[in-house]
Amino acid sequence: MFRSRNGCRELLGDLVRAGHSLGTSALNLAEVFAGMRPEDETRTEAFLSALECYELTRTAGRMPGHLKNRWARKGRILTFADAILAAIALEQGCTLVTDNRKDFPLPELAQYPLREK
Repeated sequence: MFRSRNGCRELLGDLVRAGHSLGTSALNLAEVFAGMRPEDETRTEAFLSALECYELTRTAGRMPGHLKNRWARKGRILTFADAILAAIALEQGCTLVTDNRKDFPLPELAQYPLREK
C-alpha cells in the first residue's frame, strides 16, 4: 500500500495520532487504483474506505478552469487533475498532503509535504 514512498505510511499515522482526520477525493482514488498492484488491493481498499471522500461540487468544479487560466497567464501550466484536487482542498478547507509541491504553486492552498527518506 502506497509502497511506503517518502514515509507516507508513517506520516499518515502521525497525523491521525495527532488528532487530524484524513480525507481523499474520487480523483485520488482513481490514481491509487490505476497504480496499485493486485496483491495490495485488499489492504489498500481497507485503508481508503476509512477516509472521508470529498466530492467535486459545482462550486469546486468551476475553480479548476479559473486556476488553470490564472496560472497559464503567469507561464505555469497546471494539469486539470492537479487543479481539481487543489479546488476540492480549497473548498473543503483541507491541507493537501503531497510530495509534488511544485505541481501546486497556489499560495492560498495549505500544503503539508511528505517527508523525504
